[in-house]
Amino acid sequence: MLDMFLNGLSNIFTDPFALVMSIVGVAVGIIVGALPGLTATMGVALVLPLTFGMEPVAGLLLLSGVYFGGVYGGSITAILLKTPGTPAAAATALDGYALAQKGMAGKALGVATLSSFTGGTLSIVILMFLSPILANIALEFSAPETFALAVFGLSIIASISGKSLVKGLIAGMVGLLLAMVGLDPILGFPRFTGGIEQMVNGVPFIPIMIGLFAASEAFKSLSEMNVKEKVKVKIEKILPSWAELRRLIPTLLRSTGLGTFIGIIPGAGADIAAFVSYNEAKRFSKDKDGFGKGKIEGVSSCEAGANACTGGALVPLLTLGIPGDAVTAVMLGALMVQGLQPGPLLFKNNGDLVYTLFIGMIICYAIMLLMGLFASRYFARVVEIPREILTPIILVLCIVGSYAINNSFFDVIIMAVAGVVGYFMQKYDFPASPIVLALILGPMAESQFRRALALSNGSYDIFYTRPIPLVLLLLSAITLLTPIVKAVWQQRKRAYQ
Repeated sequence: MLDMFLNGLSNIFTDPFALVMSIVGVAVGIIVGALPGLTATMGVALVLPLTFGMEPVAGLLLLSGVYFGGVYGGSITAILLKTPGTPAAAATALDGYALAQKGMAGKALGVATLSSFTGGTLSIVILMFLSPILANIALEFSAPETFALAVFGLSIIASISGKSLVKGLIAGMVGLLLAMVGLDPILGFPRFTGGIEQMVNGVPFIPIMIGLFAASEAFKSLSEMNVKEKVKVKIEKILPSWAELRRLIPTLLRSTGLGTFIGIIPGAGADIAAFVSYNEAKRFSKDKDGFGKGKIEGVSSCEAGANACTGGALVPLLTLGIPGDAVTAVMLGALMVQGLQPGPLLFKNNGDLVYTLFIGMIICYAIMLLMGLFASRYFARVVEIPREILTPIILVLCIVGSYAINNSFFDVIIMAVAGVVGYFMQKYDFPASPIVLALILGPMAESQFRRALALSNGSYDIFYTRPIPLVLLLLSAITLLTPIVKAVWQQRKRAYQ
């Protein structure tokens, strides 16, 4: 293994074209990720044809750079404009935008960049050393385990509900109801579509997300256009202090582990990893009430978890030939076009190439770190743009991003409706994040639940006789009930005072 590692190190630094492709890929990825509606999956798919005539390492590093940069890029607009560029960045917006409103946009971007680099790099290191072991763990996940993981993700609604748990749960239920629209995942007949052909494939998730977060903020800005408000952006300091950095280390390590593990599970993605990491950071924090109001731990956990998911998703791809998420499904095609068959024999027959690719991926994250830190000072100035100029720009990005997904004006209508709903949700203190989380996890929970029952001939024993689902469901119950018990306890305590 050491020999292959050293050969990979030598190969990557004697191939200048591969290094150039890494830089180009990361730059393209950051731009794609920052634009609402243009996901990392779309970016990789658009770049894929350019790799057909390249050498395997250069082509795969171009795709990897777009992938990594795309996941990170979503945090930029999430922090500055409360406009998540990618679904995973919806979690980052919870504390990142609050920090920007406090005039600490530079520090929020710096923490996001450092956390993305740390989570992504460590996940690649884990990928290098533990791929076969982690792949075997992933094989243990079938329908009951995946259902339990989805339920655990849904239980996080209790932690991201803001001031009112009841309002958060109501928003979560609305998200679950929306997730039921479309084709039945098992039987394939349309449900709750209202005869609208475009709804057969379900409520489009990204237009909903853009509407709830970005368009609603633009509508709010329009309603307050006469209010003169100048945000002072402190951009002298991008990097956190040493004391802050030391405080972030447990969060970074925990989120990296969670993100890598979630990435390994086929079907789970960076969005789930970001929300789960955020919840666990809040659970372990002594200042739980500060989350959602501008905690750097909130930004750090989301970005470390989401970017660690990239390395985790590559584990089943390279060791088993099973894509971990939508992006790695595209990369599977790229590997096969290059004449490489993912699976156990890939490491045996093409060991030097694989480890060259691993070293190149770490270099991609190093490039992303340098680009992010260098540009953060300039990104942060976005919030200094006058509201009357910035708001129309945000609305145009919302329209373009929604339309670009399927080239459908129907998606723009969905985005606009979600924006109006999101505006009134803000006005009456209903959180938007539970709707997004339920839309992501609802279809997974339903389909895996029904598949599990099919495997057990309708018996619910399958969920508590297997250790992994049992543990995850118990954790879900604890996560959901803890805020309720805490609220009841505080209410009784006040009554007796």
